[in-house]
Amino acid sequence: MASPGKFKDKDMQVIIGWILRAGVILSMGIVFIGGVLFVYRHGHSIPDYRVFKGVPYFLRSNDGIIQGILSGKGQAIIQAGIILLIATPVIRVAFSAVGFIIEKDYLYTVITLVVLLILIGSMIYGKAG
Repeated sequence: MASPGKFKDKDMQVIIGWILRAGVILSMGIVFIGGVLFVYRHGHSIPDYRVFKGVPYFLRSNDGIIQGILSGKGQAIIQAGIILLIATPVIRVAFSAVGFIIEKDYLYTVITLVVLLILIGSMIYGKAG
């Protein structure tokens, strides 16, 4: 890293790289744990492919996912890992904005904040299917 009080572009790139790596590794670990729990509890069941069951209802809301994690449901833990994987690039964009503010690069700060607002807005207001 740079000398104390100096924040350089290379420092920001290193931190962003660690954010991306940590997010992917952490989400991979969470998905793996959820998969092991799911297979442990449901590995013996035989699926009936004649009937489409879809996604369980508790996986369709944040509260349901949290309750599923607290009760140890593998599918909810897998879903949390996937959400973390999706959130990792958004966290990267947020950190980039902070880095540009520290560097006093106001044009890139504004551009990054606009991108962040678009990402957050499409996650909040986006409708699937």
